Amino acid sequence: MASQNILGYIVIDGTEGQMRGAALASDMRGIPVDFRYTDPVRPTRLERILYGSSLDTYLKEELMLESLLDSIEVNPQIWLCNDADLLEPLKVTGKVKAVMLSESPHVPLEAKGQLETTSEPGVFILQAAEKGAPVMIEFPDGTRQDEIQQAAQILTEAEKTMDILEPFARIQKALASLSSGGN
Repeated sequence: MASQNILGYIVIDGTEGQMRGAALASDMRGIPVDFRYTDPVRPTRLERILYGSSLDTYLKEELMLESLLDSIEVNPQIWLCNDADLLEPLKVTGKVKAVMLSESPHVPLEAKGQLETTSEPGVFILQAAEKGAPVMIEFPDGTRQDEIQQAAQILTEAEKTMDILEPFARIQKALASLSSGGN
């Protein structure tokens, strides 16, 4: 069962011929409740040949995402990712609402909590904060309108006490620290 007032963040990063992922569950103030990460995976030359163009999909979805979601000990009410490739598998594997969250180049909307459609199906602009630029939120195919509204409400509520995009940067820094041997 999903825990109220818990946000889940997923980042899977592929750099320098290896892939590594992390999941962070935080309360609505951005304070970590749980953090899990994977060891780096470096596909061999043979694996790259055998998997071909499906290698990234296999690594992200089956090795990283499933491992992270199985290991995290709290169930957030919503999963947030910053990679469009993770959105559909995250919805299926995460068993709760899933959205892709990113910065928006749009000017601020009129009111906090305002949600506007874009020309892309499933992509919305949300004015989550009182001031500043809105965020872009993308939903998996088939997301119902009531689920879209619920997600917008959760994100707007969280933005009262935290920057909802900032945990992605923290996770990236944590993964970089792990890669360099830092604790």
